Amino acid sequence: MSLAPPIGTQQAHDAPPADGKPAHELAQQAKQLNQRVTAEIARVVVGVEPVTQQLLIALLAGGHVLLEGVPGVAKTTLSKVFARILGCQYQRVQFTPDLLPSDVTGTSIFDRNANDFVLRKGPIFTQVLLADEINRAPAKTQAALLEAMQEHQVTVDGVSLPLTLPFIVLATQNPVEQEGVYRLPEAQLDRFLLRIEMGYPGLKHEVNLLRLHSKPAAEVEPLFTPETILALQRKLPFVYGHDSLFEYIVNLADASRRHPDVALGASPRAALNLLRCARARAVLEGRHFFTHEDVQAVAYGVLGHRLILRPEAEIEGKYVADIVRDVLHSVPVLETV
Repeated sequence: MSLAPPIGTQQAHDAPPADGKPAHELAQQAKQLNQRVTAEIARVVVGVEPVTQQLLIALLAGGHVLLEGVPGVAKTTLSKVFARILGCQYQRVQFTPDLLPSDVTGTSIFDRNANDFVLRKGPIFTQVLLADEINRAPAKTQAALLEAMQEHQVTVDGVSLPLTLPFIVLATQNPVEQEGVYRLPEAQLDRFLLRIEMGYPGLKHEVNLLRLHSKPAAEVEPLFTPETILALQRKLPFVYGHDSLFEYIVNLADASRRHPDVALGASPRAALNLLRCARARAVLEGRHFFTHEDVQAVAYGVLGHRLILRPEAEIEGKYVADIVRDVLHSVPVLETV
C-alpha cells in the first residue's frame, strides 16, 4: 500500500553493475512466482491482489504477517490458501480467552510406558502457523509466540527446541471488536514484519465473489517447497541498493521519532524491516535493485503498527496513516552521484 506518489527525482541510474548473479536469479524467479501465486489465489479469493503481493513480500523477507480486517472479508480463507500454496507444514490455532500458553507451545506429560515425562509438542511446531483472532487470547498466551517469532525456537520446561525453517506466523485480528479481546503488546506487534489491512472487496469483486461461490470450490496446488523458500530468502540480501537509500531509510525512521504527534517512533528493527521489504518488493517486480519508490510503497505496512500516537493527537482525530504520509513528504530523497 503506497500512501503517496513517488517523492523525489531518484531514477533507475541507481542500478548496480550487472554482476550480482544471485539477485538476477532471484528477480527472474520471484516475478514468475508472483504472477503464478496471484493467479492461483484469485481462483479462490477475489480482489486481494495487493494483499497477496504483501504476503509474498513477507515471505521473501522471512517475516510474519498480521492481517487486520472486519469479520467476513476472507482473512482466514486467504491465510489458509496462502499456506497451502507454500507447500509447508501447516497448523491453525483458534485463539480464545481461555487458551493457555501450553496449548500453543506444548507441555510435558508422564508416559507410563517409558516411566518418564515426554514432550507433547503444541501446534507452534510447524512451518506455517495460522493464529486466528490472535487478539482474543490474553497477553500471556500471545507472549508464547514471542520467542518462536524472533528466535525460531521454543522453550518448554527449560529445554529450548529449534523450529523447522522456514517458520511463518500468519495472524488475524478484528480491529473493531471491543469486548472479550486483548490488545497485542507493543513487543508482540514489533515482531510482525507487516500489518496488512483487508477491507471490503468493492462492488465488482463482490459480484465476482458470488459467481465464484456458485461453482464447486477450486483446489489450489502448492507452488513452493520449504527448500525453494529458504533459497529465495538467502538471495534477498544480494538485491542492490545505493548507499543513499540506506541513509534515506534511517532518515524516515528518525523523522517518525521526532514527529510532534508521535509518542513512540520507528525502532532500528523497523528500519531493517523497511530495507528487507523494499528489496522483496523490487524482486517481485522483476528488478535486482530497489529504489526509494519501493521503500515508500512498503512504509505503511512496516510502520503502521509500530508508531504510537500521543493521546492529544488521537483526540484530534489523527491516524497513523496521516503520520506515515507526513514522514514520507517531509524526508527528501537523497540524490546519487
